[in-house]
Amino acid sequence: MAFTLRAVKVPPNSASLEEARHRVFDFFKQACRSIPNVMEIYNLDDVVSPSQLRSTIAKEIRKNQNITNPKVIDMLLFKGMEELNNIVEHAKQRHHVIGQYVIGQEGLVHELGSKDEGSSEFLKKFYTSNYF
Repeated sequence: MAFTLRAVKVPPNSASLEEARHRVFDFFKQACRSIPNVMEIYNLDDVVSPSQLRSTIAKEIRKNQNITNPKVIDMLLFKGMEELNNIVEHAKQRHHVIGQYVIGQEGLVHELGSKDEGSSEFLKKFYTSNYF
């Protein structure tokens, strides 16, 4: 199955902040349109839903919402396009995609609390010690 990604052209410099902002919205739309194909390529249906992936993409974009320099925005947009192309062209393996976009930076922290509920006092101290 060949999937062609419509390239969002990113010029070296945006003329204004509004133009760079418009390109970011175009990139977000293109990334959201590629989600069904990414779900199929990497067989992610059992791990994550398309809406969760869409939220993760939005969160990654919002991390840089305070940047006002159009050149920096263009550079970040180029990096995002490169990442999207790598994912769509299957240059990454399934565990890379799951590790970066499903589990994320916080890891499996939400599951850690449920594992400690039935543990003994010894195990709770062991998990919180410096040796673990």
